[in-house]
Amino acid sequence: MVRHGPAADRDPSRWPDDQLRPLTPEGIRSTRRAAKGLASLRPTVDKILTSPAARAYGTAEILREVLQVESELERWPELEPDTPPGPILERLQRLSRRRGIVLVGHEPTLGELLGLSVTGESVPISRFSKAGAAKISFPEEPRAGAAEIDWVLTRKQLERLG
Repeated sequence: MVRHGPAADRDPSRWPDDQLRPLTPEGIRSTRRAAKGLASLRPTVDKILTSPAARAYGTAEILREVLQVESELERWPELEPDTPPGPILERLQRLSRRRGIVLVGHEPTLGELLGLSVTGESVPISRFSKAGAAKISFPEEPRAGAAEIDWVLTRKQLERLG
């Protein structure tokens, strides 16, 4: 799971639709540095699933390039801002077995999804920094309370790894 990188401030006059709010130029640079740190952990990534929001999709594009993921990005409305985590987990259950999936989304949804995956309850057990990430593993199929946390890292920690 990766939270979108640093984005422009909310400004209804510039982006009446908040979904269109992009990463800032510095947000692009710091997200790229964080992605390089993530790459240093040598993840196996088959697919990147992203919120359709511009800031998340921009983050996903950077991850796809840096992690050298061949498959196309897939937009999931379940990953949009302020969505409940349950439908994300339900949709993950319907995917064919893949070794590595990256979800790119927003807070508080990602924190709640982490909680749901590990504890079975939609309560945040960690807060994702912008461009921060967590790696979880499901020993069997993705379901509530069945995940194990491998690591949780902030953007600054990932940047230092890169």
